[in-house]
Amino acid sequence: ISMCRAFNDQYGTNFICAMPTNLYGPNDNYDPEQSHVMAALIDKFYRAKCENKSAVTLWGTGKPRRELMYVDDAAEAALFLMERYNGNDPVNVGVGEDHSIRELAEMVRDIVGYRGEIQFDTSKPDGVAQKLLDMETLHSLGWRSRTPLREGLRKAHDWYVASPYAPGGRI
Repeated sequence: ISMCRAFNDQYGTNFICAMPTNLYGPNDNYDPEQSHVMAALIDKFYRAKCENKSAVTLWGTGKPRRELMYVDDAAEAALFLMERYNGNDPVNVGVGEDHSIRELAEMVRDIVGYRGEIQFDTSKPDGVAQKLLDMETLHSLGWRSRTPLREGLRKAHDWYVASPYAPGGRI
């Protein structure tokens, strides 16, 4: 952020710091050891369905809240900012709403078609209680995310099932 400001001031450039929320969608990292929340949930529920498991266990209480944005919307927002924003302040890029991990897990379970239980291991940490961006700047410029969460999750799931990361795929 400081470097962008310095270049803008010294050389008259228009570098922008777009600060995205948690992204998900095609080509996400579905590695069970390194993935972020949405890719991890899709992978976990799909594997449980394929293996006929009776329950999926998630860390924590399910109460923390996360804001999630479909990756194509983030790309659109970046292009929008390049065309319409001339400022030195960072601009948050998100949807402006969040959901609990429990709600997200239930959505993914439904989309995957998994019929088992969701259990929470409260001996494991929850992480940060809430991650929600203030979207005032981007919304005031006239941009809003277009992909509803369920639609984006369905697209991410469909990509995952056809990818080499899904059980039976070739990595």
